[in-house]
Amino acid sequence: MKYLPSQIMTFLHERGAKHNMIVLRRFFITLCIMIAAYSVIFHWLMEYEGKEHSWITGVYWTLTVMSTLGFGDITFSSDPGRIFSIVVLMSGVIFFLIMMPFTFIQHFYMPWLESQKKDMVPRRLPAGIRGHVLIAGSGPITLNLADDLARHGIRRVLLCNDPQTGLDLLDQGYEVAAGDHDDVKTYQKLHADTAAMLVVMDTDIRSTNIVFSAREAAPQVVIAAGVENPDATDILRLAGCNRVFQFHNVLGGAMARRVVRSSQRASIMGRFGRLVVAEAPVMHSSLAGKTLLDCSLRERTGINVVGVWDRGAFQLPGPHTMFTESSVLVVAGTEKQVRTFDRLISEPEKAEMENVPVVILGGGRVGLAVARNLARRKIPAVIVDRQPHINSGAIPHVHGDAADLAVLEKAGIRKTRTIIITTHDDDANIYLTIYSRRLRPDAQILCRASLDRNVNGLHSAGADQVLSLASLVSNSIINLLAPDKMMMLNERLLVFRYTIRGQLQGKSLMECGIRNKTKCSVLAVRDNTGTMHVNPDPGYIFALGDALYLIGDSEAEERFRERYGIDSNLACADADLS
Repeated sequence: MKYLPSQIMTFLHERGAKHNMIVLRRFFITLCIMIAAYSVIFHWLMEYEGKEHSWITGVYWTLTVMSTLGFGDITFSSDPGRIFSIVVLMSGVIFFLIMMPFTFIQHFYMPWLESQKKDMVPRRLPAGIRGHVLIAGSGPITLNLADDLARHGIRRVLLCNDPQTGLDLLDQGYEVAAGDHDDVKTYQKLHADTAAMLVVMDTDIRSTNIVFSAREAAPQVVIAAGVENPDATDILRLAGCNRVFQFHNVLGGAMARRVVRSSQRASIMGRFGRLVVAEAPVMHSSLAGKTLLDCSLRERTGINVVGVWDRGAFQLPGPHTMFTESSVLVVAGTEKQVRTFDRLISEPEKAEMENVPVVILGGGRVGLAVARNLARRKIPAVIVDRQPHINSGAIPHVHGDAADLAVLEKAGIRKTRTIIITTHDDDANIYLTIYSRRLRPDAQILCRASLDRNVNGLHSAGADQVLSLASLVSNSIINLLAPDKMMMLNERLLVFRYTIRGQLQGKSLMECGIRNKTKCSVLAVRDNTGTMHVNPDPGYIFALGDALYLIGDSEAEERFRERYGIDSNLACADADLS
């Protein structure tokens, strides 16, 4: 109650409050005129019945009848008086019991309540805040990024131009701040100058305005933005953006690298100095049907198989882990060892398969990016799309519905070894994956997911590998934001670094049992002299200050964090995404 008058005064000065006050004023003026008219008629009818009352009595009688209180101390005895009483009573029911509450609630109480709710969304962050990430945008991919940042202990604040959107996000548990995206003061209130990064995920034109305004408020802050039109890349950089990502092109390149060819299988996912992490599909290779022990890959090539993907399920392999046609190996070693492994499992391309094109379902930005990247690798491709004209250049284009068997047969689905599904609709992608798997049980199917939550569904539908656009965005931002902590390889798999402290000091790799306790694999150790020991021997003794490079999914990383803790103060400038 102490602050109620000031809150009401603030509300009355808001835009839209003026219109509501005009409506309320008109309603009460109409009501007062009606009460005055009824009071006059009351006096005339009372004189008609030979009774006299004061003017205040007339008002009193009118209000008691209209409000249905009806004390009964003043009544009419004639029929005209009683008819008038009925009219006053009915109009009172309509105005007092129906229209007045509705008008008051709609034009005062509800707007005031909305104003109070909007004030719940803060417009500034507390003084002294540092290292936070500001995110401009509120789409599903942006929210996925916010969730991933929170999961890795990074404070993030969503900037919303619309207070109502901010309120909805606040109800969902996100930390939100309201403000105009093009106002320099907004970024000053959010302490952008002490933020770790500003991430902009909006339209190209709007993003340019955001970057330009934020750069004026915080000259030193790192700004990363996603761009839809490649032509806008230079404009965003001129506006002050440090890193501009063409996420659809990056996703297309990542899908193209995973196309199985007999002559090249290993695809490098990332690097840490001399340490290289790659993945290789088992499909149509000599590894299918064999166990890790049978293959003797470490003895023959020096690489270490640190994980196996099988239709979206990740596991740490044991000696008796069987490799199937749907398995994808995650291997670690030096680049030389990875190339040796690639040559071992690869075979010369058969002449009859050299010109068989990859079938790409969807000719949007991702589909075209896949086709262009395949062209650079001299792999033929054909695009299937409903649009009669797409910017495919010299790449063949089949016009028609990808769910039409005749269209797919025209594109060569009966002969192709790889089908890539790239539409932006996850529901359509699941449908096309099931259909493609039914038509070609032996083909490699790569699929794009817009949202992480649909990755498992696409694997269940029959996709061999699924790449999520939302995860790609999160991976790119986190790898740029915290290279000293971790490097995300996909939506679940990450490489991270840990510096040896008391618990592990003086123990051997075998003695520690890190793999059994946390489900993480040790990829390499960098000792105090700076020497990198890739795939260290089980008898390697950890010394204080040694840096461990480990790989695992998000759950394994969390178990390791709970047991040993994670570094937050060591630089790792050699981290690099391939």
